[in-house]
Amino acid sequence: MPNELYYEDFEVGQKFESGTYVMDRQDIIDFAREYDPQPQHIDEEGAKASLFGTLVASGWHTAAASMRLKIESPMSRVAGGLVGMGLEEVKWPRPVYPGDELHVVVTVLEKRESKSKPGKGVIRYKVETFNQKDELVMEMRTAVIVPLRGA
Repeated sequence: MPNELYYEDFEVGQKFESGTYVMDRQDIIDFAREYDPQPQHIDEEGAKASLFGTLVASGWHTAAASMRLKIESPMSRVAGGLVGMGLEEVKWPRPVYPGDELHVVVTVLEKRESKSKPGKGVIRYKVETFNQKDELVMEMRTAVIVPLRGA
């Protein structure tokens, strides 16, 4: 892969930004029918009685779209692929509505060489997902294993 990223290429505070992804109404319904079949996600009428009063995307759909955006950003150039270590935290401070245009900003929080995996480093980062108004709709913190150059 050209321009692969290694542990040494990351710096605390470094940011990676994505393009955009539009949350289509039918995709919101289809995703929720399969994975999160609650009224606010699958049915306009049922959504009226929800906290939101209208159809909204499942938080897990927002997370999946955010993952896609992260993979389409320069962050995807990590040598060997993005090997996740799990999620530390996920928050959905605002709902995502049909037609919202999302983008993500990935910010490196810390980096350290792995104690248990020689030749590898750990990059901790946050992913912030924003709508077209630049309102935060999701934030997650996670970490990936990244090879050291030449290891």
